[in-house]
Amino acid sequence: MPDQIKPHILVLDDDPFMLKLLQHVLSRVGYTDVTTQHDALAALDWIRGLPQPPDLILLDLNMPAMDGVEFVRHLVSLAFPGSLILISGEEVRMLQTVERLVQAHQITVLGHLQKPVQPELLSALLHTWQAPASTQQVAVQREYTLAELRAALDHDELMNYYHPIVSVATGALVGVETLVRWRHPQDGLVGPNHFIELAERHGLIDDLTRVVLNAALRQASAWQQNGLDLRMAINVSMDNLAALDFADFVANLATQLGLPPQRVILELTESRLMQSDQRGSLESLTRLRLKRFSLSIDDFGTGHSSLTRLHDLPFDELKIDQRFVHRAWADGTARAMYDASLGLARQLGLSVVAEGVEDQQDWNFVRRSGCPYAQGYFIAKPMQASALPAWLESWQARLHAALHAPVTPD
Repeated sequence: MPDQIKPHILVLDDDPFMLKLLQHVLSRVGYTDVTTQHDALAALDWIRGLPQPPDLILLDLNMPAMDGVEFVRHLVSLAFPGSLILISGEEVRMLQTVERLVQAHQITVLGHLQKPVQPELLSALLHTWQAPASTQQVAVQREYTLAELRAALDHDELMNYYHPIVSVATGALVGVETLVRWRHPQDGLVGPNHFIELAERHGLIDDLTRVVLNAALRQASAWQQNGLDLRMAINVSMDNLAALDFADFVANLATQLGLPPQRVILELTESRLMQSDQRGSLESLTRLRLKRFSLSIDDFGTGHSSLTRLHDLPFDELKIDQRFVHRAWADGTARAMYDASLGLARQLGLSVVAEGVEDQQDWNFVRRSGCPYAQGYFIAKPMQASALPAWLESWQARLHAALHAPVTPD
């Protein structure tokens, strides 16, 4: 764990024996700043009285007075900034459902454990906890206005972060995904989920996307001139494709900067594809492919008509959504979705990127599956362009261990 920072942990379980057992296991693996509570209401009162809430809560789902799901709802009202580990005797699919619910509330879930808790699995989840950093995105609790977003565009407050994508076979850096951030003058670094929908709703998405594209392709050109030839992926809204000149804008910009179109990937989120008017999008996407730009379907597996869209639209890359990659080695349902997506991509001749590679086990799993490319926090977090050389040096140092760790069969 970086800098040996250990979290302040709350263990909430109505079973006194389980509280003692978990506290003992935590102590044995070096976590001593632990508070135990056997009543959810009392735990909420305790949290409200703290100057700073606990960093991590080990939460039992099956409690008599207030179950874990209701407890999470109260945590949301308290704007809880920490992380959760879910614990229950329920079957795995129920735990997975609750985990997705918690994530929908924008609370970090490190994972889930079935009772009886296995100490080695708990220890592994604990080691994924990270202390909040000043450079992380802020947990925005308010909605922004159109005027604020217009001002952000006018004052150049949008900036690009870049998330590395590597070859699974060699570990070589092959490309980056562009992720826009808003450097808000009061709120700090704001993630795109807080302003992209606003831009789409009010017709500002075309201006926003062109700003992002312009900066991304200029960065790709600068890297290319310095001998770093990377594929540059940029997220595009379906609303952008409604503009008849969008394909020409992308092509002209790439030509101006001396970038081969094959090195530019336009990513479209699957869920948005399902809502689009196919006629307009098909024209723009087809023209982009004719100009030799790559098209990627992002978050694959989260939409409802993926096979139809893959048949109708000229995609050449598929990105498997992180919920089907992270911990798929231990999750039969996620593994089935992952295998189906990878197999489909191979049959269609599509390139594949596994998103959500968060730890060595995920990396081993993706290597074992034969997926060509990977992306995730095990490899790197999104970073500013200036941080890429230092990360690349550290990744090269980690590569031997990453590539030579034993990969056991399923």
